[in-house]
Amino acid sequence: MRNFKLRGNIRRRIAESLAVVLAFGALVPPAGAASARSAGAPQEFWEALGRDDVDRVQTLLLRGTDTNAAHPELGPAIVAAAREKAWKTLRLLAGLAGTKIDAPNKRGETALMIAALHGQLDIVQLLVKRGAEVNRPGWTPLHYAATNGHVAVVRYLLDENAYIDAQSPNRTTPLMMAARHKHPDVVRLLIEAGADPTARNEAGIDAAGYLQRQGEPELAAWVRERAADYARRYGTLERPRTVEAIEQEKRRSERLDAPRLPGARD
Repeated sequence: MRNFKLRGNIRRRIAESLAVVLAFGALVPPAGAASARSAGAPQEFWEALGRDDVDRVQTLLLRGTDTNAAHPELGPAIVAAAREKAWKTLRLLAGLAGTKIDAPNKRGETALMIAALHGQLDIVQLLVKRGAEVNRPGWTPLHYAATNGHVAVVRYLLDENAYIDAQSPNRTTPLMMAARHKHPDVVRLLIEAGADPTARNEAGIDAAGYLQRQGEPELAAWVRERAADYARRYGTLERPRTVEAIEQEKRRSERLDAPRLPGARD
């Protein structure tokens, strides 16, 4: 009888232990599950981001949502925030140490590019201070700012050493984009800041050509005058003037401007 009770007690303890193991097994995720979950984000996160509900976004981040989670269509969270114009959420993400500021979406767009497109100067400044790249291969933030005619953003990017004649994959420059989308203030700003008005893209069109197409003949004529002056000074992209030629012309001009005695010959 006693042996039967002992065996019963042993069986009961084994069953209890097994129950504990199963219970904890249900709570502890299998190896790799946590990392797989952190690679994305729950739908609730994207909905909160879309509403720019920064408090809810922050709560979900504290609960383990990856700061660099990528939406299948909108891209990394910080880019998605820019595309959704969720500026409060973008500020939150940009301020977190783990956020990849320059992570691009499938189209190669960064948060800085999209903020520049929308003319969000304060966001552009924040992202640049956080290390966002002003100059990058292909389309640049300056292209995007010029496209929508955001003078203040264009001026700020130039102050941050944005390459003024940056070329897209089809050799389009920010100046061409400003002309193509009929933004005279940006056209004038870029040319006066030193942009090359002689450049042509792969379609063979220059800034003046785009302005002519947009019904801006006077501005197109002004750009052509600047292009002719630019070509005289520096040549063109296809046929740039050499340093030696520029120095020779400078010396020739100095000789012509120098005071000469009456009857002196060149």
